[in-house]
Amino acid sequence: MTPTATELIGAALFAIAILHTFATRFFERLARTQPTHAGVWRLLGEVEVVFGFWALVLVVAMFAIDGEKAAAHYIDSCDFIEPMFVFVIMVMAGTRPILQTTMAGVRLCARAIPLPGSMGVYFVVLSLVPLLGSFITEPAAMTLAALILADGFFGQGISSRLKYATLGVLFVNVSIGGTLTSFAAPPVLMVAGTWNWDIAVMLSAFGWKAAVAVVVNAIGATLLFRRELGQLSPAGEGGGDPVPGVLASVHLAFLAGVVIFAHHPAMFMGLFLFFLGVTDAYQRYQDRLILREGLLVAFFLAGLVVLGGQQQWWLRPVLTNMSGDQVFFGAAILTAFTDNAALTYLGSLVEGLSDGFKYALVAGAVTGGGLTIIANAPNPAGIAILRAHFDDEAIRPMGLLLAALPPTVVAALAFRLL
Repeated sequence: MTPTATELIGAALFAIAILHTFATRFFERLARTQPTHAGVWRLLGEVEVVFGFWALVLVVAMFAIDGEKAAAHYIDSCDFIEPMFVFVIMVMAGTRPILQTTMAGVRLCARAIPLPGSMGVYFVVLSLVPLLGSFITEPAAMTLAALILADGFFGQGISSRLKYATLGVLFVNVSIGGTLTSFAAPPVLMVAGTWNWDIAVMLSAFGWKAAVAVVVNAIGATLLFRRELGQLSPAGEGGGDPVPGVLASVHLAFLAGVVIFAHHPAMFMGLFLFFLGVTDAYQRYQDRLILREGLLVAFFLAGLVVLGGQQQWWLRPVLTNMSGDQVFFGAAILTAFTDNAALTYLGSLVEGLSDGFKYALVAGAVTGGGLTIIANAPNPAGIAILRAHFDDEAIRPMGLLLAALPPTVVAALAFRLL
């Protein structure tokens, strides 16, 4: 396939955007050393802005090369449902009623584990909450886990080594923890309908293996940092007044409604607007809504959609020319450089794939979903919530990559050997 000029520019800008994510700390330093243009440098140092910024450059280039109608048609053809959904689910999952309810469940499970300090809560957050993502969706699980970790662990001044290790395990476990069902993980959702994968198929082929890997990863991190975790005070119940059970139930009902109508933006946006009315009416039981963080994550994902749409010309032949064994490791590696849902979507467009190839593609895509911020759609949500607790409020991409490698290897072994 011969790429067009726009596709070549799109591929170049996509590569630049990936490099930009590794250079955000450089722009943060420029903001401090060059105060005259500190606003511009600080903007370019926001990791959530990166893909949106370069997507804007792509659209401007399309206007210049192909004209206004072609550029507008391309943007209209892009599917922005996922960015909208992630924004809504982040804001809803981050409210006090949802967070207190989740924390109560986490502490109940942790009490059954006789571990000192915060070790029990830490283990539950890194194991059961990611698996919960198979039912409340991965972005919701990421938001809840990140908020609990931010308040109960990262805010207590833990070591940088523990922070990165926790982030790596969390990202990998959320990526594979959504494979117990056919509707919660974006890379699974892209192929489930086309390949007729239901919950039974997911549980038998992926779910139990993912659960084993999630638990092993959580145990490994808990034992590796047992001394530091054992010295932390137990994670609290959450700030503010206790939320009445009725109000918590209303919030859970809204959350369930959004999950049910995840593919119908008019429905879930309508529910979200009603939800905002409820939060305003009961402000006593609410903390600050994470609207800014949610919008930044949505902007990041929207930029990824725009730039990612110009990568099919080289991604598709790369995938289809691989054997079943090669595609597993190829998908895991490619996922680090492009959203894993994009990879599986391209696979769903190819007819006549063997069952082994399908399994390897999806398993590889979810296995590599924790390696970088762009590897899995929920990752930017975790970054947005936790990065304030890192030096210079920036998470080093290489630090995340190195921290995510061990749990990624565990996930790969589970999917390949079990």
